Order: sequence, then structure tokens, then C-alpha cells
Amino acid sequence: MDKLKSLKKMFRDMGSAVVAYSGGLDSTFLLRVASEALPGKVLAVTAVSSTYPPEELDFSRRMSQTLGVRHKVINTEELKDRRFVSNTENRCYFCKKELFARLSDIARKNKLKFVCDASNVSDNADYRPGNKAKEEFGIRSPLKEAGFTKEDIRRISRKLGLHSWNKPSLACLASRIPYGVKITPRLLSRIHKAERFLTTLGFKQVRLRHYNGLCRIEVFDKEIPKLLRKRDLIVGRLKELGYNYVTVDLEGYRTGSMNEVLRRG
Repeated sequence: MDKLKSLKKMFRDMGSAVVAYSGGLDSTFLLRVASEALPGKVLAVTAVSSTYPPEELDFSRRMSQTLGVRHKVINTEELKDRRFVSNTENRCYFCKKELFARLSDIARKNKLKFVCDASNVSDNADYRPGNKAKEEFGIRSPLKEAGFTKEDIRRISRKLGLHSWNKPSLACLASRIPYGVKITPRLLSRIHKAERFLTTLGFKQVRLRHYNGLCRIEVFDKEIPKLLRKRDLIVGRLKELGYNYVTVDLEGYRTGSMNEVLRRG
């Protein structure tokens, strides 16, 4: 619990904060600790766009209310930025720049001293061009600063009784699309519908990687046999959504698999 004590002290030293709140495991834990350390001095902000799974907004609203934290919902417009839509390797930078600019403005208007996101040590293993935008706007990452890994967050969230402790990992829906393929609301909606369908079949963690007429499904290794048992049902639905070929990634679910080609050079 030394990390938790360090995190609480960090927030107390900040004095007040805006927390970028997606409703996921990491940001829910961050918001819980921030609200305890700084009662009445925290504002949770949830950014909504076509890249954000819509069902997460309901959760973020409920959780903010449960924690007694002020909650603001904003609509971000990264899909109006051709640099993001064209989907180059640094697309995340343009998305985060839009987000952090909005959050910084909200912090100023509400006289809150810092803007915090829920990045943690485990994120270091993936390609994160959005970190440049964090540096430009002076965004704090308290979980990373205190040395929290994803495993730490899940374990302590469970001890704290947070319902989010076993939530699957979230990521922007654009992360399912290969670089160079144009990002559109229609495509994001198709990916979301496909993943929601797979989730209703009982898979704990799902990613559907899009390759035009082909899709690559990632689930946990141990759930691949279950996926294959339901293949007729899955293939039928995903073909309805426009995929001509439905494939399974035998390596299973892992974060940042779309960036593996970058790491290989």
C-alpha cells in the first residue's frame, strides 16, 4: 500500500485537479483516490466522440455520482481533424492534443490547478505518440509517477470494492484500424458493433482488428477454444457487418498488437 499512500499524498500536494475520466479500470481507480485525497476539489471530465464506446458514458456517470465527484461530459472533435482521420502513425498525438487542450481550458475556467490522466507504468511497453501532447500541456500522470502497474491497479481496486476492478481494458476504437486506413464514424461504428456482439457471447476481453474486408479477433488464450466452438454464429454476424473473412489471432489478446509492425521496424 506504499504506492497508494504516495498517490494520495501526491494529490494532496496538488491541491485540486481535473481528472480525464473514461470510465475504465485505470481512470476509475485514479478518480477514487483523487476524490478521497481532495474532497470537493476534483472534477471528472469524460470526452465523448465516435472513438469512444458509448456504453462507457453511462458507467462514468454512475461512478462519478457514486464517488460524489462533479462530472462534466464534453464532445471532442478529433474526427474533424484531417491529420487524425488520415490515420498516420502519430494519429494519437492529434487526438490527445484536442483532448488535453479542452481539459486544460476547463481547469483554468474552474480554477483547478492540474489536469491528470490515468496512464500507468504498464503503458510504457506500447507506442504512445500521445505522450508528446501530455508534455506540451503539462498533464500529470499520477499513477505512473507513483509506480502503479495495471496489475497493481486491478488488485487494489478489488480491495477497495470498486466494481471496475475486473472490467476489461479499454482503448480508443481507432486503435483497431491499421495506419493509413481512413478513420470514419461508420467504420468505428462497425467495429464497435462487432466487439459488442462478441462481448454478449461471454468473452471477457475482446479486440476486433479491422483490415477492410477481413477482421482479426483477439480474445484471451484460454477463450480461443470457446471462440471456435461458436464460429458459425460469429462468422454469420460479422459477415452481416461487412467482413468477408473472419480470422482468429492465435497469439490471443494483447495490447498494442497493431503497433507490433512498428516495433519490428
